[in-house]
Amino acid sequence: MTTPSAATAPMSLEQARFKMIEQQIRPWEVFDAQVLELLERVKREDFVPPAQRALAYADLELPLCQPIVSDQCMLAPKVQARLLQELQLQPTDKVLEIGSGSGYLTALLAHMAKRVLALEIDPDLARQARHNLQRAGIGNVDLRCADACANGFAACSAEAPFNAIVLGASVAHIPPELLALLAPGGRLVAIVGDEPVMRATVVTRSDSGAYQTTQPWDTSAPRLRNFPEPSRFQFF
Repeated sequence: MTTPSAATAPMSLEQARFKMIEQQIRPWEVFDAQVLELLERVKREDFVPPAQRALAYADLELPLCQPIVSDQCMLAPKVQARLLQELQLQPTDKVLEIGSGSGYLTALLAHMAKRVLALEIDPDLARQARHNLQRAGIGNVDLRCADACANGFAACSAEAPFNAIVLGASVAHIPPELLALLAPGGRLVAIVGDEPVMRATVVTRSDSGAYQTTQPWDTSAPRLRNFPEPSRFQFF
């Protein structure tokens, strides 16, 4: 009986994690030392469905449920890593995450910030995320099953202001009611626009209350459920 050679043996998850950081994350201009250290330490495979475990570090979006639903997926590692880097989190920050999915980005946020309020509209995903976070020993997250947009962001407005807000999927535009939840000096990071090209959008609120917006890179992502969409009607 022959044994597989080193060249043909399956790649371990540790090897896949290292390869992800070196071949996906760094080439996408993620250089923040704390972000890179967390990507090494927080095991992404613990936040994906068992059937997807071998693909946890692949450069693609992973479905989080069966049958597959387009807006219930885990963003590609490089996109999550760069969203995290753009937030520039501090240990004293209070963070709002909308669309926690399976809780992986939530876990990364929790390691960098003081407290995270995470909202997930899908009950099954919310339960999955809670389980994953508890298993990872993360205790500074308040994860709620809620429609973030309902009643003018009532599910999170009582907790405002937030030092940082991140959206876990894309939106057509950022509602002003959401921006109003930012503290002075706070940052909101979202993927904004329409297919085929969307833009990572970073909004910073100044101490005077003014907003400054930059769009540093292009990407695409599924939609967050129930966020407002522009009218598609056309008159001729």
